[in-house]
Amino acid sequence: MDTMTRPVAPRSENPQSLTVERQLTVGGLLAIGVSFGFARYGYGLFLPEIRREFELTVSTVGLIGSATYAGYLLALAIVVVSATRLGPRLLIGVGGASAVVGMGLVAFAPGPGLLAAGLVLAGTSPAWAWAPYSDAVDLVVAPARRERVLAVIPAGTAVGTAVVGPLALLADGAWRSAWFAMAVVAAGVAVYNARVLPRRGRTASNRREPSRPGGLGWFVQRAARPLYVTALSYGVLGAFYWYFATEALTRASLSAATTTAAFWTVMGVAGIAGVFAGALLSRLGLRTSSRLLFAALATAVALLGIAPGSFVASAASAVLYGPAFMAVSSLLAVWSYQVFPERPTSGLSATLLCLGVGTVIGPAALGTVAQYTDLRTAFLTAASIALATLFVKAPRRAVSRVSSRTCVPA
Repeated sequence: MDTMTRPVAPRSENPQSLTVERQLTVGGLLAIGVSFGFARYGYGLFLPEIRREFELTVSTVGLIGSATYAGYLLALAIVVVSATRLGPRLLIGVGGASAVVGMGLVAFAPGPGLLAAGLVLAGTSPAWAWAPYSDAVDLVVAPARRERVLAVIPAGTAVGTAVVGPLALLADGAWRSAWFAMAVVAAGVAVYNARVLPRRGRTASNRREPSRPGGLGWFVQRAARPLYVTALSYGVLGAFYWYFATEALTRASLSAATTTAAFWTVMGVAGIAGVFAGALLSRLGLRTSSRLLFAALATAVALLGIAPGSFVASAASAVLYGPAFMAVSSLLAVWSYQVFPERPTSGLSATLLCLGVGTVIGPAALGTVAQYTDLRTAFLTAASIALATLFVKAPRRAVSRVSSRTCVPA
């Protein structure tokens, strides 16, 4: 065959290129698992032991919790304004270092001061780490596969949660050893990401030249508003459920530490199904997927409001909530990428700021509902918020229909 007419394989199908994409996907899954599953959500699982050792009052626990969210929002704000200048490798590296140092401080804290500092620092890790993967993916992944890879990476939260539950059982009260182990794992993940993340100036041939849209108008454009409302609702639901699910089990006499850890583990293991979020978004489109996922969240939350003392209802809640919660993370990542293609990290960071505001509002507002009524009413109120989100119109556009073998790590 003449060389001028011989078909040339697309650059994106080069085996070396696919290897780089898979390495990046693995790095993203691990980094999100460490930053969310360990550094952010691990606090709630080990809180009873921490409270006993440091003799923390309820108000002190609340102040520390608020400080961790404040640190998270501050880090997100920095990422929004600095992502284009600093690049994804540096920001993700900061996230890894925050997780390692923060969890190390928690493990060796001699008193409440360093404990709080470690928790706040570790709590900033997701803010530094997640959004910059949008730019990292944009740099090295072929256009047809970018949205699918972005949909896979957030499932790392489920992986981290599935690990930290059994770890709490194995630790059997030795919470410092557990936090040290998590810090060691975080260090290994940080080193791996430093090796696989693209360096400044290393761009794929399919990388578009970045534009520099400026001003508040770019962030609050009409197409972004439904995205922000969905992120806000998701933040409210997520923070409330993570905080109060174990409280609901406790009040229903399912308070054994093994039961709580098992609940988290089931939720995390079920949530690993979130790696297939890309296939769901591709088949159903963003709008139908959003409605299906929020209906699942509404059901999961309502189950703990209706029958928290039922083993079947609690297990069903965990099994439903895990994959739906993880998949909505993927939905937001892909939806944000479609709204803000020029600056993916800045756009996703703005979306996560709205999510972060929801995490601040959710426990406070719904906790007040629980105080003046009861916890069951608060859960049913949260479920109604999830149902209301069904009326927010996501784009109909689906994720690029490509083989999952090209984006799911092998």
